[in-house]
Amino acid sequence: MNGGVIADPDGAMRSLMAPPVRRTPMAPSGWPLRTAFSRRGTVASHCEARPRFWQRAGMVRRSLLLGLVLVQTAFAAWSMTAVLPYHGTQPLEAAILALFVLLFGWISAGFWTALTGFLVLLFGGDRYAISRTAAARVPIAEDARTAIVMPIANESVPRVFSGLRATFRSLAATSELRHFDFFVLSDSSDPDLRVAEMAAWREACRALNASGRLFYRHRTHRLKRKSGNLADFCRRWGSNYRYMVVLDADSVMSGECLTTLVRMMEANPDAGIIQTVPRAAGRDTLFARMQQFANRVYGPLFAAGLHFWQLGESHYWGHNAIIRITPFMEHCALGRLPGRGFLSGEILSHDFVEAALMRRAGWAVWLAYDLPGSYEEMPPNLADELVRDRRWCRGNLINSRLLFAQGLHPAHRAVFMTGVMTYLSAPMWFAFLLLSTALLAVHTLLPPTYFIRPEQLFPLWPEWRPNWAIGLFGATATLLFLPKILAGLLVVAQESRFFGGPLRLAAGVLIESALSALLAPIRMLFHTQFVAGALTGGAVGWKSPPREDTETGWGEALRRHGGHSLLGILWAAGVYWLNPSFAWWLVPITGALALSIPISVLSSRVSLGRRARRGRLLLIPEESRPPRELRWTWAGCRRTSQLPGFLDAMRDPAVNTFVQACANAGTRQSPAIHRARQQRVQWALENGLDALGASEKNALLADLDVLARIHALVRNAPARRDNCQIMGSG
Repeated sequence: MNGGVIADPDGAMRSLMAPPVRRTPMAPSGWPLRTAFSRRGTVASHCEARPRFWQRAGMVRRSLLLGLVLVQTAFAAWSMTAVLPYHGTQPLEAAILALFVLLFGWISAGFWTALTGFLVLLFGGDRYAISRTAAARVPIAEDARTAIVMPIANESVPRVFSGLRATFRSLAATSELRHFDFFVLSDSSDPDLRVAEMAAWREACRALNASGRLFYRHRTHRLKRKSGNLADFCRRWGSNYRYMVVLDADSVMSGECLTTLVRMMEANPDAGIIQTVPRAAGRDTLFARMQQFANRVYGPLFAAGLHFWQLGESHYWGHNAIIRITPFMEHCALGRLPGRGFLSGEILSHDFVEAALMRRAGWAVWLAYDLPGSYEEMPPNLADELVRDRRWCRGNLINSRLLFAQGLHPAHRAVFMTGVMTYLSAPMWFAFLLLSTALLAVHTLLPPTYFIRPEQLFPLWPEWRPNWAIGLFGATATLLFLPKILAGLLVVAQESRFFGGPLRLAAGVLIESALSALLAPIRMLFHTQFVAGALTGGAVGWKSPPREDTETGWGEALRRHGGHSLLGILWAAGVYWLNPSFAWWLVPITGALALSIPISVLSSRVSLGRRARRGRLLLIPEESRPPRELRWTWAGCRRTSQLPGFLDAMRDPAVNTFVQACANAGTRQSPAIHRARQQRVQWALENGLDALGASEKNALLADLDVLARIHALVRNAPARRDNCQIMGSG
């Protein structure tokens, strides 16, 4: 045995790419979308009969949150009516007031979540935390087998396998490796990457002695993207395992984290999903370092606060989480939403929906907010973050249709609403600013109106209260920035030395707050465009994000932000012309838009990020004291040699041998398909292999006979000229 490949009795090479298939059905049920907030139709489960010690607490806590938000928002609305000249009685003011109430309520919910998280962390954690149920160092039951699955699609192969190898090594160090198997589930359509994945998998099997425990599958038909890839795994091998841990291509998890997740599941037989809170690390651009710093400093507050309000009806983010496979297969298969239009068809943001379906079936979904050892990476620049956000925006808007699906728990309806508001708040904010500008223009260019209603006996005098406006602005700013201050204080009290010390931590909070304030208006316009594009049915690409520190060029920034910069300049000039004193209120918005091109370019610079790191600014503990799993991952990325591609599979004997072994594990092709491929090969050999498209190259990689024939022709070509003609090079 060598690297996942063995010789059969006839001497042919066979691949140990996957265990024997044990098919189990996993079919989606229909979507009952018409009955609003009905509990009828909830799938029965043995879990519903079990007493839930946390359910009453969850209901009380969420009622408290709703009350706090409503009271605070009502007071803010009353204050806003006092600020408006006609106290919200005119149509334009009424529209401004309505948008303000919605946006302030959204901000208020985030504020109370962060404040609650601060109190939870300050006083030692939540008594209902799922992590308290896992007894440390208790052996895992022999039948509690877990599959660690990593769906990938056209990803950076060195990064994928460096992280996977680090996770494998860490798990092996726990002496619990025998309970786990690893699966790389590839949807890659690039033939060069596909060959590189097979080579990296083979090398990982050899280096880790992981043959028979680390598997690789390439899916020919890429249906339903990641959710379809996971469903395909469940149908083939899900019955072999009790749990599965889902990883992203940039995920790294420690062995202690993985074994603790299994112990949590074993200690809580009614738990269907337990989600960890990944810590961001591994990037060097200024933008990514800012995001990593925010994730590490402020993230724990919001995660602890989310857990406090949600308990066993929590979020699932689609990765770095453990899932109980049997109920997942029985209840979480995703069908297409019926009908036409942008809210129908394939579900894109599958994770929120799967969590809601798991809870509808009676299983709890938990957030292990205090479990360390879970890591991921951030987008390296603003442009790549916006590409990701465009997909997420469409997915969350589609999920809004499930707000009224029958049988869902109210907490998960709130999760859907949260996902929608994450992006819908942007056009609401933009509309609020535009209407405020329009109100300024009306009061500047038109004479005051004293009689606004029919048969009005007394004039209505407009009232200007700048002190109230300043107070309301200050209160709103407090809700936005106080959580950051509290998070900084909490870090100072616990582990500030790993953030560069108290002074550098404070400087990091100031730098991050300033950059976030500059980026917020830019994100606002892009998210507004994304919502408008989704509502009009615009197409959305689904390209895997970069797994390295990519920078934004000036040309790309001009194409992306040029229109927004012009809008910012014209907007500022127009407001200054109307009322110079009011223009200063809009400078944080219009100034950021006007400078969006240099902001996008400079924040993507690796040199600035590394300079900040040398100055111990925006530092996080994963950099000042990196865990071994991240050290192994980064070292693996640095020393990865050049991986083979499609042409290497045709001409290199060693590469061709193991690619043939991988193709040998596929299904038998029909004679008609085989003849068609032979014809393509003949045409390619006459015109050069580079003339083949990606789909044709992938078809050849799956055909053992064709691989052998092409390799023989290339190897036996009598002259270099013939060889070059076959390979397609000059």
